[in-house]
Amino acid sequence: MAQPPGFADSAMSSHVCRLYKSLYGLKQAPRAWYNRLSEFLLSIGFQASKVDTSLFILSLNGAMIYLLVYADNILLTRSNSALLHRLITLLQT
Repeated sequence: MAQPPGFADSAMSSHVCRLYKSLYGLKQAPRAWYNRLSEFLLSIGFQASKVDTSLFILSLNGAMIYLLVYADNILLTRSNSALLHRLITLLQT
């Protein structure tokens, strides 16, 4: 066991964090995962589709990115490859 990245305490290096409630295995897990993902997507400029709740659209200077969430899979397509590359770079940080 090790302290998770970002929560390491050098003064108490032998201590670890206790997980009180797991997200996985709960009936609400898919909903919680979707809510967290959609909040993030909306915060970076995506708009939720009014017709399909699993579709998110990002429009910048005429270029479009479509992100479709299906179960735990994500499909991305775009009209501009540079914009998609910027999005992927943002998601990796």
